[in-house]
Amino acid sequence: MVQKKPMRLPPLDRIYVRNPNKIEKNACLNVMSQVLACWASSGYNVAGCATVEQALRDCMDKGRPPPQSSNTINYHLNRFTKRLTQKPGQK
Repeated sequence: MVQKKPMRLPPLDRIYVRNPNKIEKNACLNVMSQVLACWASSGYNVAGCATVEQALRDCMDKGRPPPQSSNTINYHLNRFTKRLTQKPGQK
């Protein structure tokens, strides 16, 4: 058997960690699609889609929830990268 040398990746200038929290989709998107579907099926009849339209108005009036505090992992990784890895030719 011939052993292959392990593949080495080039050094990175910065390390980024993706946010594990998924971005929350717009809660009103489903209601808006229901309004559009209702209008398409009823021919823009105001009386037939009033309840769905009111649900969309209520959803839009709620507003968005306040943003969560951001994670500072990238900041700390950037600070300690110099101590963890050495550039080629440095001791």
